[in-house]
Amino acid sequence: MLSRVADSIYWMRRYLERAEHIARILDVNFHLSLDSALFEKQWSPLISTLGDENWFFEHYSEANKENVIHCLTCDRNYPNSIASCVSKARENAKAIKDVISSDMWTVLNKFYLNLHTMGDTRLPSLSEVLNSCRLWSQFFEGVCNNTLSRNEGWHFARLGGLLERADNISRILDMKYYVLFPAITYVGTSVDMMHWSAILKSASAFEMYKKKWARISTEGVISFLVLDLEFPRSIRYCLKEMDKSLHALSGSPLGTFENKAEKLLGQLRSELDFLNAVEIIQEGLHEFLDRTQKQLNDIGESLYESFFMPSPLSIINATFPFTITTKVPEPVLQEKKEE
Repeated sequence: MLSRVADSIYWMRRYLERAEHIARILDVNFHLSLDSALFEKQWSPLISTLGDENWFFEHYSEANKENVIHCLTCDRNYPNSIASCVSKARENAKAIKDVISSDMWTVLNKFYLNLHTMGDTRLPSLSEVLNSCRLWSQFFEGVCNNTLSRNEGWHFARLGGLLERADNISRILDMKYYVLFPAITYVGTSVDMMHWSAILKSASAFEMYKKKWARISTEGVISFLVLDLEFPRSIRYCLKEMDKSLHALSGSPLGTFENKAEKLLGQLRSELDFLNAVEIIQEGLHEFLDRTQKQLNDIGESLYESFFMPSPLSIINATFPFTITTKVPEPVLQEKKEE
C-alpha cells in the first residue's frame, strides 16, 4: 500500500474519533451544568483538557458556555472542533475513494453535510446535536468494520481510531483535575461521585462499569477506564488491539519489535500490565495522564516515521493533533503551521 494512502486512512479514522470525543466531553459538561450549580460555569476545563487555551483566548474573550460550545462544535477556524475534524476526515476519505468502500464514503459524506446546519444550533437542542455526532461516528465505524477487507488499509484505520480513542479517554479522565482541583473540598462527596458517573456515561461505560463494580469509586473508575482488558474503550484495551494491528503490518511476531513504534507501544503496554489504580492515584491521576498522553503522542510520531512519507495531505494532518498538557518539547511535525 502507498504510504500516502495509508496516511489518509489512518487520519480519516483519527479525525472521526476525535469529533466523537469532542461531542462526548461537551455532552458531559452540558448535563453536569444542568444538574448542579457547581458545574454551571465550569466550561474553561474543556479547553484546558484539550490543551488549547492559548488559541482559544486569542479568538474569544471569555470561556463561557456560548463561546466554548461554539468553538468546539462549529468554529471551522479551530482545528479540533467537530466541524473541522469531520471536514478533514472527509478530505482524507475523498483522496482514497478508490480504496475505501462506497458505503463508507456515503456515511461520511452525509455526516459532513449534516454539520452545515450546526452553526444555527441553539443551546436547548445541543444534547440532540451531540448525540447525533456520536451516532454518526459509531455508524461509520460499524460500516468500516463490516465493508473493509482485513488488509493493510483496515489495520491502518484501526491504528488511527484506537490511538485517538486511548488519548481521548485520558483527556476525559483528566477533566476531573481541571474541574474539581480548584474545589478540593468536594473530593469524596456526592458531587465527586456525580462527576465520576458523568465521566463513565461520556465514555459509554456506565452500564458495563456497574456490572463489574458494586459502587462508583475513584479506584474503580480508574481501573475500568485505564486498565480493563475487556472494555473496548479502556486505554489498556486500545493498546492491546493496536499492538495486534501494528505487528500485522510489520510482520514481526507479537512480543518483539522491528521499529520504534512497536518498541514504544510495547513499553507502554508493559507498564500498564504491571500497574494498579492505587499506584496511579499515589502518583497523581493528572500527572499519570499527562505522562500517558506524552507516550501516546510519541507513538503517533513514530508511526509517521515508520510508515508515512511526507505528502501535502500528511503535512496538513500532522498540524492538528491535540497539544499535550505537560511542558515538554513539541514534535517537529506538530510545530508546522498550516499554509
